[in-house]
Amino acid sequence: MTTESTWQSICPTNDLIKNSGVCALLANQEQVALFQVGEDTVYAVSNFDPFGKANVLYRGLIGETKGDVYIASPLLKQRFSLNSGACLDDNTFAIKTYETRVTDGQLEILG
Repeated sequence: MTTESTWQSICPTNDLIKNSGVCALLANQEQVALFQVGEDTVYAVSNFDPFGKANVLYRGLIGETKGDVYIASPLLKQRFSLNSGACLDDNTFAIKTYETRVTDGQLEILG
């Protein structure tokens, strides 16, 4: 059985909080954390923290190291790349990332 990804409309872009996170629920009931960084860049990653075993990443702090934008978990402070999902503190862990786009002021996620 294969699953086909489709673009899902999530919210108007003006619902996002610049340089902060919000949480959304995809059609498959998976939680995603959304981060608007700067004026135009929106990242979407799984909201599930694999270390703390809770859906909390949208509450994390955004940072940057060596040109890589990351989210630091609010629980145990592990950092995850918003580009790749890789854990910057333990390369045996990663979180899922999603492609995003804006269409007519609506944020869409490929998921």
